[in-house]
Amino acid sequence: MIGYYNYTVWLTFIGMLSSVTGMGLAIQGKIIPAVICLMFSGFCDMFDGIVARTKKDRTDEEKRFGIQLDSLSDIVCFGVLPFVIGVCIGAREWWQIAIMALFALAGLIRLAYFNVTEETRQKQTNEKRKHYLGVPITSSALTVPLLFCFRGLLDGAFPIAYTLLLLVNGMLFVVPLQVKKPSKTGLAVMLVIGIVCTALIIIFK
Repeated sequence: MIGYYNYTVWLTFIGMLSSVTGMGLAIQGKIIPAVICLMFSGFCDMFDGIVARTKKDRTDEEKRFGIQLDSLSDIVCFGVLPFVIGVCIGAREWWQIAIMALFALAGLIRLAYFNVTEETRQKQTNEKRKHYLGVPITSSALTVPLLFCFRGLLDGAFPIAYTLLLLVNGMLFVVPLQVKKPSKTGLAVMLVIGIVCTALIIIFK
């Protein structure tokens, strides 16, 4: 079988499978489970890099495979799944579909740019990346669930609010802002926020 199947890529595989499952659930009208799948994919992405770095004997080819695999998975998980969720919650006007499609495109552009710059950076240094250029596409794993916590309050305006969220999110993917990579404390905070969001969404669904 082509590819690399050591433990460094398992979380990426699981995250992608979770999001594809989420798409199927959303199409069936099971929106809350789909959003939970999105958050779970975000959890997998949060730790896949940490897990990968524990393997010290990775070849350059394995490292490049990991970079490509992670980005290809990210566009499915955090670009396409939010689009599918949006359509399934009622954001179906032509302008809403256009905005959400551009959101996915912005994520794709950012990921491709990241891959190019990351390969160049790794040839120059072995230091861990300290900053991102642009907001990572994985941010949708947190912003979408956060908005869903207020779904009851927004009621009929929720599809519009969701569309506007993806508009802002997508713009932040490609705007050249320097974003500090989260520390272990930052990751812990995001994890707690994710758990709280999950609880709120389930309780108030």
